Amino acid sequence: MRTEYPAKVLLAWGEAIGGNAGLRDWLIKNGYPELGIFTFALRNKRDARDWLMKNGHPHLMAMISGIEGDKGALDWLERNELNVMKQMALVGDGDREAFKWLIERGHRELAMIGTRMHTVKSGMDDHYGDIHHYPTE
Repeated sequence: MRTEYPAKVLLAWGEAIGGNAGLRDWLIKNGYPELGIFTFALRNKRDARDWLMKNGHPHLMAMISGIEGDKGALDWLERNELNVMKQMALVGDGDREAFKWLIERGHRELAMIGTRMHTVKSGMDDHYGDIHHYPTE
């Protein structure tokens, strides 16, 4: 279960989360498939979520579930001493105190990634709440 990445990989991941398909594909092809596939899982792609679980990345799926308000997933991250990832999930769910927690502990890049995740999830919520949108899935 890999939880630490070089700065350039974190930068690429943040951009991929924001929608940069080229960097997403680079992550997948260059030894970080879990981060590339995460971008699909964040957007509710069932096969990507299954892939994360089947390929040894339950912590990434727990972070997504935590963003979606799953308290059990947040507890799981804490029990497994993945407190930074728990805080990222909370930032992804809009928690300003978690953002501050990450910044104060020197995790600026992770705080920004959490903010990107929040932007994606908020955009999805807005889209799904639009009465003019017809669901395709």
